[in-house]
Amino acid sequence: MSTTGSAPVSGLAGGGEAARVNMAFIGAIVAVATIGGFMFGYDSGVINGTQDGLESAFNLSKLGTGFNVGAILLGCAAGAFLAGRLADRIGRRSVMMIAAVLFILSALGTGAADSSAVFIVARIVGGLGVGAASVLSPVYISEVTPASIRGRLSSVQQIMIITGLTGAFVANYLLAATAGGSTAEFWMGFPAWRWMFWMQVIPAGIFFLTLLLIPESPRYLVVKGREAEAEGVLTRLFGAAEARRKVEEIRASLAADHHRPSLKDLVDKTTGKIRPIVWTGIGLAVFQQLVGINVVFYYGAVLWQSVGFSEDDALKINILSGSLSILACLATVLLIDRIGRKPLLLAGSAGMAVTLGIMTAAFSTATVVDGAVELSDGAGLIALIAANAYVVFFNLSWGPVMWVMLGEMFPNQIRGSGLAVAGFAQWIANFGISVSFPALAAGLGLPITYGFYATSALVSLFFVRAMVKETRGRELEEMTG
Repeated sequence: MSTTGSAPVSGLAGGGEAARVNMAFIGAIVAVATIGGFMFGYDSGVINGTQDGLESAFNLSKLGTGFNVGAILLGCAAGAFLAGRLADRIGRRSVMMIAAVLFILSALGTGAADSSAVFIVARIVGGLGVGAASVLSPVYISEVTPASIRGRLSSVQQIMIITGLTGAFVANYLLAATAGGSTAEFWMGFPAWRWMFWMQVIPAGIFFLTLLLIPESPRYLVVKGREAEAEGVLTRLFGAAEARRKVEEIRASLAADHHRPSLKDLVDKTTGKIRPIVWTGIGLAVFQQLVGINVVFYYGAVLWQSVGFSEDDALKINILSGSLSILACLATVLLIDRIGRKPLLLAGSAGMAVTLGIMTAAFSTATVVDGAVELSDGAGLIALIAANAYVVFFNLSWGPVMWVMLGEMFPNQIRGSGLAVAGFAQWIANFGISVSFPALAAGLGLPITYGFYATSALVSLFFVRAMVKETRGRELEEMTG
């Protein structure tokens, strides 16, 4: 890759003057790493719009649909947990390459599945890749970028996640529109919903090939004693003088407790209790899911169809939500290194609590006619506006900021293990929320379901105030906990 395009960037620890940073090289690395975020979003969002095809092909009940939709999340939980630990052994880039292969295998398998069992296995395989990409892309980015712009560059991950989701929504819409419906025959005798899954092979292949062009994380290389390689990478990133200083800084941060990283590091040796920073990471990961965001992304088409929108209009609403999400994430990129992580989380919690409360009130006016939920025109419009405002608040705050913080908040020695545990918790919570939604919506009703999400958003505000410490502008070697 080219090493031209250096620019002065201040804020590198230990230096009073701005260092020369190779922004072209950093930009190329971030662009490749965040394709993992795109795949995360695409593989998660492709299911939205395929439920009719799955139900008709596999004769699924509502609970069965929920499990087929949510099966990927079991793989995500395992992938996030295993990737964090495996990355400490074989490297960040190597594990991301494994994830790219898993994306390809999953895309082929889900599209060709002839039974629910085969489909679930293929989705779990894809989930392993999603889980790995979800934790490793942000931590890799955080380990190769200057502290002063780390938040902005790490936030690109969320933009790519939403771009992947929106890309899946657009592809699904175009395939369904061309074929005449998601269950209609599209090409070579196969229905459109199968091609929705097969389309993933293209970005997954690009991800694998471009990973061959970027270097391994210099912090991982130092941990493994490969300091010459680490200094070589850092020289390309920051120049020779800064590279030597950074190697010394990373070595010093590991010297006091230098041993092979393990899950035991998450326990404070003095107190014998799990470190507070680990609980903070788990809390951030879990609350991001308890607010119900993936109900919008996984079940958006079904939800809007259930309150009177056509399949075509429901898929268009998905695209609108995805587009608003990207705009919100762009705002985060501009704000996160200026006002910090914690203020954005607090604002997001408050905004989501209000908008989810409005959705709860709107759905409380719904009636059931012939088994279908119906809203008045006024209540339906309010619910639609509130839902999209909620998506904006989420993607202005908890969407990108949670991943940024997980990638940077843990000390070097426990970063892999901390990510493994927090990532596992995030995907287990995601699984619980996603799989339970169809049954909860049908059993308890949409008002109670959305009321729970609104309450969770409110509680998350108090959690952030009490537990989260600001990380803006701090070097990774300064992180404690």
